[in-house]
Amino acid sequence: MASEAVAVRKRSVGRRLAGLFYHRPKLQLGALLAAPMAWLVLLYLGALAILLITAFWTVNPLSGTVIKEFSLENFEELVNVPVYREIVWRTVRTAVLVTLTDAIIAFPIAFYMAKVAGRRGKAILVIAVLMPLWSSYLVKVLAWREIIAEHGIINWGLGPLGLHGPGEGLVAVWLVFTYLWLPYMVLPIFAGLERIPNSLISASEDLGASPFTTFRRVILPLVFPAVVAGSIFTFSLTLGDYIAPKLVSNEQFIGTSIFASITNNQPFAAAFALVPIVIVIAYLGVARRLGAFEHV
Repeated sequence: MASEAVAVRKRSVGRRLAGLFYHRPKLQLGALLAAPMAWLVLLYLGALAILLITAFWTVNPLSGTVIKEFSLENFEELVNVPVYREIVWRTVRTAVLVTLTDAIIAFPIAFYMAKVAGRRGKAILVIAVLMPLWSSYLVKVLAWREIIAEHGIINWGLGPLGLHGPGEGLVAVWLVFTYLWLPYMVLPIFAGLERIPNSLISASEDLGASPFTTFRRVILPLVFPAVVAGSIFTFSLTLGDYIAPKLVSNEQFIGTSIFASITNNQPFAAAFALVPIVIVIAYLGVARRLGAFEHV
């Protein structure tokens, strides 16, 4: 009898829990997400907390040991040493330039995909945009290094004209980043244009607006949040990348400087790593104000 009573109580508790989750779907979703969210907090946010703490430590210049005492020395060095200010400015400038270039290239591609191409052509173009994402990032960077090398195809084509390729400067980094992140700009703009009813464009034309006026007064305001959403990818990925600049250029960027500092000065590398994090957080705040997350 006692065992039957225990079984009945267990079934009763199970029914009450099932009914509770059934009538409160948000509670059910929270229970499902609890474990992965706890793992995310432990690994991701925990790592950021360790990074923040390490940034306030210093290194003994003689022994190379880490001094685990609170200090602003690393941040003072970042602010006061001109070379680090120039590295930050160079990285941000490149990220902005890559973002603008990708937006200019991506918009006509996305517009043709969304508003001009037929169903079959649209599918082919979407696959073509996605295909570069299926290949290895490192393979693409190494391929571009061969293309822009001294004896690469660009110099081979420009040589008879008396011109020279980008070499190993900022232009090379700009070209590689523009190619790498272009799909991340095309897809959000394409999704934004897909949401614009064709009737709005037709109505603008019927009212006598020129194509440029229709673009400026109708299409661009509606799709601008999607452009900002795409810029989050291109800007942040350029800001934090260190492999491409290291392979195709001799210029120093935030990522390459952090990588070079990890071996002999981890606290300074941690402090430097906070710079792109702060910049991206500020950029996300601006993007949110511009409506980039409205349809998320």
